[in-house]
Formats: sequence, C-alpha cells, structure tokens
Amino acid sequence: MTVLLVDVANVVGSRPDGWWRDRAGATARLLDRLAGLIGTEPAGPDGRPVPVVALVAVVEGRAREVAAPEGMRLVRAEGSGDDALAAVAGELADGDDDLLVVTADRGLRERLPATARVTGPGWLLAAVDG
Repeated sequence: MTVLLVDVANVVGSRPDGWWRDRAGATARLLDRLAGLIGTEPAGPDGRPVPVVALVAVVEGRAREVAAPEGMRLVRAEGSGDDALAAVAGELADGDDDLLVVTADRGLRERLPATARVTGPGWLLAAVDG
C-alpha cells in the first residue's frame, strides 16, 4: 500500500500552461485531478502497480487557501513548502505504508528519509491523465 506525498507547487510548475496567472486556481484544478488517484493502482515509476491508499499534498504561498478535495490530506505550509514536505515525509516514513514522494526538486530529494521512494511530476501527471 502506498501513500503519495506531492510537492504541489513543483508539479503545477512542471507544465507551462499559464499557471502563473492563477496559482491558486491551477493548484485547485490539480488537486481535483489527484483526488481521483486515491483507491486506484496506477502503473508506478518502475512499471509495477502502485496501490494508492492515501494522498498528502503540500501547498504553499497563494495556493495555501485552496479547498482540500474529499479524502485528501492537505498540508498548508506556513513558510517553506520544502520544509513542510520534508517534515511530513519524516512522519509518514515511520508508518507501515510505502511512501512515494513526487517532486523534481533535487535539494528536497536529498532531505527525504532514506526509505522514501521518489519520482518526478511527469509520472504523476501521466497517472492522472491516463
């Protein structure tokens, strides 16, 4: 069973679709799409199914005020989104479920627990588009 931990700003920023004109709106649209992954088993980064039992999304800046879709845990970073994500990853890594973190941020990847698996935004967007 897998918990997805998503660096939302990083995923939103990975596609040049005009998100910068409305960060909160782009974030809300992405979160709505991500909610559909809970309870599914998309093909993982290695090709094996990823049974998604929970999704935790970290939002920051102007996007902090967006509504959380039902069934999703939303972490509203008061300061740095990277700091919040690293802290939540530490908490989740202690659980029984597999942790898959979605970010392309190399500096953030270095701060994650050794047991966390990491993939980039491309995999996540393909999973929600698929």
